[in-house]
Amino acid sequence: MLRLTDFIVDCPDTMKLAAFYSEVTGCPVKESSNEHWAGIRFGAIELAFIQVEDYRAPQWPDNEHPKQFHMDFEVDDIESEQSRILALGATLLRDCIDSDGYGFRVYADPIGHPFCLCRNKGVVWTDQGPVWPERD
Repeated sequence: MLRLTDFIVDCPDTMKLAAFYSEVTGCPVKESSNEHWAGIRFGAIELAFIQVEDYRAPQWPDNEHPKQFHMDFEVDDIESEQSRILALGATLLRDCIDSDGYGFRVYADPIGHPFCLCRNKGVVWTDQGPVWPERD
């Protein structure tokens, strides 16, 4: 049996990057976090940040220092979420929103990891979060 327990992100400052993603997601940084390992719990999975020496940020979309992963966040209002994450220190890298307001935007977090805000057609937001349309 296999179960995913952690998604670990290399970074130069664990607490600073954990604080950024804590603000982005609205979930708290674990109290046991420190300068070597910081985490944010999402149910059974922890988004964790580990300190590495000589950290080099990915240069998306360049392949010299390619991205190793990225996270997508579905949003109900991309403009307000963009304003919020830019104020937190994110940088807009690419806008792929169509004229109907659907698509995605690529950002870099404060240390250069790319992530996306997405607004997918057919997703309905409820008090419990997004409900995805049935797929064929």
